Amino acid sequence: MTVEDILARLIAVPSVVGRPNAAIVDLVADLLDGTGARVTVLPGPEGDRANLFATLGPADRPGLILSGHTDVVPAGEPDWRSDPFRLTAEGDRLVGRGTSDMKGFLAAAIAAMRSLAGRDLRRPIHLAFSYDEEAGCRGVPHMIARLPELCAAPAAAMIGEPSGLVPILGHKGKAAARITIHGRSGHSSRPDLALNAVHAMMEVLAFALASEAVCKVGPLDTDFAPPWSTVQIGIVAGGEALNVIPATCRAELEARAVPGVLPAALLEPVRAALAGLEARGFTTAWDWIADYPGLALPRDADIARRLAALTGQTPIAAVSYGTEAGLFQAAGIDAIVCGPGDIARAHKANEYIERAELEAARALIERLCLDFAA
Repeated sequence: MTVEDILARLIAVPSVVGRPNAAIVDLVADLLDGTGARVTVLPGPEGDRANLFATLGPADRPGLILSGHTDVVPAGEPDWRSDPFRLTAEGDRLVGRGTSDMKGFLAAAIAAMRSLAGRDLRRPIHLAFSYDEEAGCRGVPHMIARLPELCAAPAAAMIGEPSGLVPILGHKGKAAARITIHGRSGHSSRPDLALNAVHAMMEVLAFALASEAVCKVGPLDTDFAPPWSTVQIGIVAGGEALNVIPATCRAELEARAVPGVLPAALLEPVRAALAGLEARGFTTAWDWIADYPGLALPRDADIARRLAALTGQTPIAAVSYGTEAGLFQAAGIDAIVCGPGDIARAHKANEYIERAELEAARALIERLCLDFAA
């Protein structure tokens, strides 16, 4: 089975974020059957989703993790030229949802594991495939928490988000939250008898704007664009009609933080302001959507040096988007981002990976595994 064959089977499973994922987990386990890998399915607290962890080689020694997520974003864009859940060739391009983000990497990692079957590995190679990464890295923390019972402390992790196979050493952390405010409706001619939830939300979100302004002062990290942490209000919704005082308002906001700054801390002034509304008769809710740390891997880390040598590419210091890599590093594992495809193709109609990129990823992963485990 070629790496393209494996990718076709992965794409054919519509493992959309936030939905049960037994089909994709079972498929990966089936693709690893016969390799000698020890496969462990790790159900998450949701009950209908699971992570998958697989080990080839001696689990009692520090090994290399190949990390990716099995979920994809929905494929509801109207301008797909083909079925997004059927791998379709368009010249040298392989089109389908998840080809770049990030089933191309999953296919390459599985193909490499199949090729390594029967080899005498001095150190283990692990696959760590998570769920619901696209919903704020919800699945991988449960898998990381289970690592001590699955293997010796891993030496490094390669997170295969699309980077054109250029190693990435750092990224910002992120925290995101959903705010709900319930007031009391009424006619707009008598605001004194009501509690305007939209007005209250404006008061709360003013603290988000103030936090954004403070971020621009510092701390600064010139490896990033922009070089400061950011706070952004992405969604605000409330009200039914102009002459009706809105009883409910909802908002979603996020913070993206340079390494060394806790992204959740940037939202604390907003959370405190929200809590203060309770004394005025409003009821409120604060729900975390995502919270993961940034990544800052030293350029001289062993995994960075190995990938730089194998790819012939100078590692990129940092990108502003986030990945699961920061969570692995927070657990004491040197983590780096490096995968096939292009992030600019992700979450769009006609997402694709080039055949040459897919094969290059398979070859790179195999070489890295042999170099690491020799």
